[in-house]
Amino acid sequence: MNRHYNVITVGESTIDAFMTLEHANTAMHMEGENGGVCFRHGAKIDVDRYDFEIGGNATNVAVGLTRLGVKSTLVSETGDDEFSIKIRNCLAKERIERTFIVETPGPSNFSVIINFNGDRTIFVQDVERKHEFHLYDVTADMIYLTSLGREWKGAYNKILDFVEKTGTSLVFNPGSRQLREDKDMMHKVLEKSKMVFINKEEAELILTDKQTMENGKEYIHELMQRVQKLGPGTVVLTNGKRGSYALDDKGEFHFHDTFDGKVVERTGAGDAYTSGFLAASLYGMSLPTAMEWGSHNAASVVGKVGAHPGLLSKHEMEERVG
Repeated sequence: MNRHYNVITVGESTIDAFMTLEHANTAMHMEGENGGVCFRHGAKIDVDRYDFEIGGNATNVAVGLTRLGVKSTLVSETGDDEFSIKIRNCLAKERIERTFIVETPGPSNFSVIINFNGDRTIFVQDVERKHEFHLYDVTADMIYLTSLGREWKGAYNKILDFVEKTGTSLVFNPGSRQLREDKDMMHKVLEKSKMVFINKEEAELILTDKQTMENGKEYIHELMQRVQKLGPGTVVLTNGKRGSYALDDKGEFHFHDTFDGKVVERTGAGDAYTSGFLAASLYGMSLPTAMEWGSHNAASVVGKVGAHPGLLSKHEMEERVG
């Protein structure tokens, strides 16, 4: 019997260890000219708080969608260490089936995130995986494809085959590795995508390999139009504190500002926006409303440490939207 989901997300699962450092001191300071965080070699640095969460783009979006009442599942890999148990237990707590979680010998993905002065620095352990998952006896309204590790091309081709055979709508969020390593594959996936989620820097990398300081609406609009010509019907672009933009398949261009609120830590803000936007879209809401859902979810997530603690439930979202 086929299982059916509203959304299948495909990507990494990680353990994220957050170290929050509230104050500079004699052993640690910011270097103003280049934005560097400097530590004295051999020093012992006081940590104000320590948090231990699960993460990964696909995992974050699956959790965000599920909290918003969307039936979702995750296709991912873990190692066979104690961290894999933590990942599975957290997914179970979020009521996400683990049917498509593959356990392979070796360590699980692990990141250390230093949260200091309102921003974060991420140290990532890049565990090589073969991504030998399968999608037998399953259907979905959407499949969300995002960043994967070194052996990612075969996995991406599997997803393209799945989309071709089933007619599932492909939603794409390219990872930095994919953007660096194979533009032809990126264009192949974009051509088959119904919707793409990118930030401004990713849009520039897709098109030119050059990043600029330009942030005007006319420039953003032009970037999105050029990305849309590569295939996706709807292009959604987030630009940090400057808000978000959407260009639909009719050529209508929309902007939504960010919501004010306390910023504690920014990990997962883009994934929270994506899950809010997709949930509203699946509920049949308008594109501007989908942007509002995304913006509320992102604003809530940055108010807490980690990608999941601030994710809104459907009831909480409806209260905020009014």
